[in-house]
Amino acid sequence: MTTAPRADLILTHGRIYTVDPNNSWAEAVAISGGRILAVGSAAEIEAYKGEGTEVVDLEGRMAMPGFADVHNHIMMGGQADLFETQISAGASVDAICAHVRQQAEAASPGQWIVANQWGADMITALNSEASLAKLDAASLGHPVLLRDETMHNRWVNSEAMRLSGISGNQPDPPAGAFGRDPATGRLTGLLIESAAGIVERVAADHFTEAMGEAAVARAVEIVNSYGVTAFQDAASVLPILKALTGLDAKGELTAWAVTSLPLIEPSFMFGLSGDELLALRDEYRTRHVHPNYTKIFLDGVPGARTGAFHDAYVDDAAHPHGYRGETLVTYPDLVKYVDKSEKLGMGLKIHCAGDYAVTEMLDAVEAVRHFNGPTKVLHHIAHASYIRQEDVARFAPLGVVADLCPMIWYPTTFLEGHKEVMGEERATRFWPIADLQKTGALLAGGSDWPVIPVPDPLTGIEGMVTRQNPSGAFPGVSLWAEQAIDLATALRIFTLNSAIAMGISEETGSIEPGKSADIIVLDQNVFDVPANRIAATKVVTTYFEGRAVYRR
Repeated sequence: MTTAPRADLILTHGRIYTVDPNNSWAEAVAISGGRILAVGSAAEIEAYKGEGTEVVDLEGRMAMPGFADVHNHIMMGGQADLFETQISAGASVDAICAHVRQQAEAASPGQWIVANQWGADMITALNSEASLAKLDAASLGHPVLLRDETMHNRWVNSEAMRLSGISGNQPDPPAGAFGRDPATGRLTGLLIESAAGIVERVAADHFTEAMGEAAVARAVEIVNSYGVTAFQDAASVLPILKALTGLDAKGELTAWAVTSLPLIEPSFMFGLSGDELLALRDEYRTRHVHPNYTKIFLDGVPGARTGAFHDAYVDDAAHPHGYRGETLVTYPDLVKYVDKSEKLGMGLKIHCAGDYAVTEMLDAVEAVRHFNGPTKVLHHIAHASYIRQEDVARFAPLGVVADLCPMIWYPTTFLEGHKEVMGEERATRFWPIADLQKTGALLAGGSDWPVIPVPDPLTGIEGMVTRQNPSGAFPGVSLWAEQAIDLATALRIFTLNSAIAMGISEETGSIEPGKSADIIVLDQNVFDVPANRIAATKVVTTYFEGRAVYRR
């Protein structure tokens, strides 16, 4: 008679949702050496108990695989928590300036004041000389850098523009713009897309490698507290790779980290990119760090009219009639980047906010498929938010992943900003998740943190199920309610689907023998509560490789 191997840890008497091929439920799980030994009933798993086995009685609580976040910005998230402040949601110009004044009164001489995130619906209000005058008065002489909630645009004061060499007679930079008062033509401190990078580069001079590692360490603590045990950093310049591998070398990286290496330096992030960065990728590959993706921004964001669409934006004074936005990469170059990524065995994660950008990426993948034939490489369209109906069915046959960030799309100030520039009907045809799911496309779940302030997948999961805002904002408003999906599908999107998309599903994403013991315990069973209470669920314990890395 053979004896069952002994477990280091047994979780028992729970309601364990495995996200295996059958969406099975189990009562207990045995873990050894950070891997899952067996899953089954409490009686079956009792056989794995030895003299030194730690036994945790779940007392009927729900457990499930750790969440996999397919799209975040890990260093920026930690940086925002440790070194920056948060502007209140929905803040007016006066409220933003009051926040700045409070920071300025406590700041040391010459210190930059950096804060996040003014609403995407505030561009018109901020783009005036009068608003800039209020910001200058509130800043008490300090340079000020305020990021919007898309993280693509900035509002800065006159001192920040002076230090950055921005003057009123300066032409707009490529792929960006300086905001100017519609009445006077003078600068307002509003910086669109690449213009933001001019000031970010100056403000970043004080940011050290040690600060970067501290930011990433704090960010991993934060995501662990929300049950995240795997993530894909969506734009991984060299300082991010260094920080991740440095933490892993110390045994302090408590999540699987997949990275996305920029083929072109993003306009508001700095560090080595392109071929020079790709040449170093294997130096930064570790047990838990997988530099397996490339990254491109193909367009900007709708609220700033920098997303690329098939149909025109609402007319305004700053753009010609019929303006539809622009792509940042030519189609021939895009085809080359897709092909280059595949030949390196890497997927391309590409930011496409407008439906024209989505079409361009699908066309490019189709062209490469025509010449190269089938591939196991998965490309990601982030954020797959506005999609022409005829393009929805193209994701699955082309093997393109829809990288979804549902914390962005339920009714929010983002959407209000879109309505202003696109009109309500077009703006609200946002995130056709149910349509994508029906076609068999692989849907993966991300947060885009710190674009959203809290990287809690459960808020995104509730939003996918209800199509309403879990915070209670915009009460009674549903966004394209026909695109709601069921809870089981939403949970799979944020666990196994994301792990598949990230190329780590052999390690994580479900509770099955042989996989890493990445398991979270919840304070309520999300299948037993009303849909509008899913986001109220709290993570009690997060296990990564069988080790408790967070306890509530």
